[in-house]
Amino acid sequence: MRIAVGGFQHETNTFAPQPATLADFIAPDAWPGLTRGPELLDAVRGINLPAAGFIDEAHAGGHTIVPLTWCSATPSGRVTREAYEHVAQLLIDDLRAQRHLDAVYLDLHGAMVAEHIDDGDGELLRRIRSLVGPELPVIASLDFHANVSEQMLEQASALVAYRTYPHVDMAATGERAMRCLARIRGNAVVRSMRQPPFLIPLTSQCTLIEPLASIFEEVAREENPSAYSLNFTPGFPAADVAECGPSIFGYGSEPARLADAVERITERVIQCEHEFALEVFSIDDVLREVSRAPAPRGRPLILADTQDNPGGGGTASTTSLLKALIERRVSRVLAGVICDPQAAGRAHEAGIGATIELEVGAFFGDSGGVAGETPIRDRFTVAALGDGRFVATGPFYLGSRMELGPMALLRTGDVFIVVASRKQQAADQAMFRHLGAEPAEFSVLALKSSVHFRADFGPIASRVLVVEAPGPNTADPSKLPFTKIRRPHR
Repeated sequence: MRIAVGGFQHETNTFAPQPATLADFIAPDAWPGLTRGPELLDAVRGINLPAAGFIDEAHAGGHTIVPLTWCSATPSGRVTREAYEHVAQLLIDDLRAQRHLDAVYLDLHGAMVAEHIDDGDGELLRRIRSLVGPELPVIASLDFHANVSEQMLEQASALVAYRTYPHVDMAATGERAMRCLARIRGNAVVRSMRQPPFLIPLTSQCTLIEPLASIFEEVAREENPSAYSLNFTPGFPAADVAECGPSIFGYGSEPARLADAVERITERVIQCEHEFALEVFSIDDVLREVSRAPAPRGRPLILADTQDNPGGGGTASTTSLLKALIERRVSRVLAGVICDPQAAGRAHEAGIGATIELEVGAFFGDSGGVAGETPIRDRFTVAALGDGRFVATGPFYLGSRMELGPMALLRTGDVFIVVASRKQQAADQAMFRHLGAEPAEFSVLALKSSVHFRADFGPIASRVLVVEAPGPNTADPSKLPFTKIRRPHR
């Protein structure tokens, strides 16, 4: 086959203050910046990304790849109209220039919301389907947190979603998408979808623990020669769109058997509703736990600052948890990654070993910020500096060539803070080792993350506490002011 490959990824928190601009898609961060044409192949090679897995699997099968445009941006508020239309047009123009294609593959997220379009992924698929016609196979990989819409199902020939959170199987999902494409090509395909009538908090979606560990084992078992692809996307709950929430869907050749498989998985998810209950700790609760049970040497206590997780639309800049740890004089704390380019720049100007008066955090740009959050004003020692360029080594970001801009390790008392110039979820130990900080040597790790950190940090943790500190990535969906959500009734 001659397969066109492109991608446009964004997870949109419609309640977050910072929009995703065109500049955010152009600039590299954990993943490559906007790439177009043959450069796409080198840009994604060796990285745990769906496009990389798809391309490798296609090449292994002797197929020809026609690279289009690929880009992503860190989760945030809505994608600006300018950014959405620009990238969408690049993909359309790239496709229009091609002839004799046998299929199109798209590396999508499934929870993209633009300023002018609630169903960003569905609209993109609609435009591409209008261009290539009804017969050409169009297959897309989706993120685990996709909010799957009817339009997405109607416009794509098949959708294949991740099965792990932390997302250690992104490249593997691309491989599965290629295998699914080979199965559906030339065959009649039916689809089935069910949507459970509730939302699942992000921190309850981890597949390393129950109930999702067992549920995804069932999803894999249900695939068979007549069920080409079965998927369960728990959804991204911080999105005020009609389709927000979990979906179970699949593709196959036998309508009744496929519908039965989707129904069985759906009923299992619904039976587990009470097991998805949210467990979070207040900052005061955390301080009590820290003082009551010090972490053993080499096994730090991990505090997941979930509501300021930039992987869910957070700013990576709130300070309430850090201020509490500093004021309580908690020993051997390593925190990060705080996005504050001004503080990082000041540290680089001062140099390693310098002690300077500095404001750290609460850097919100023009977004309006987070209510009540102010910088940490203190005397900091510059313990280490870095250029923000390094290769990630953990299972989630594996192979990612990070571009986080100037970085610094700042110390006040016995609290060490990693500051970067671009926001990125603290999900890889290389982000700290880049500055000479070995996470296992600390007693407490305060990480701007919800779940992805568990892939790399989980093995060294003595305990994990999910903290309900201020931030726009609200942990409890029942606290969000939805106006558009439309879940089916029981």
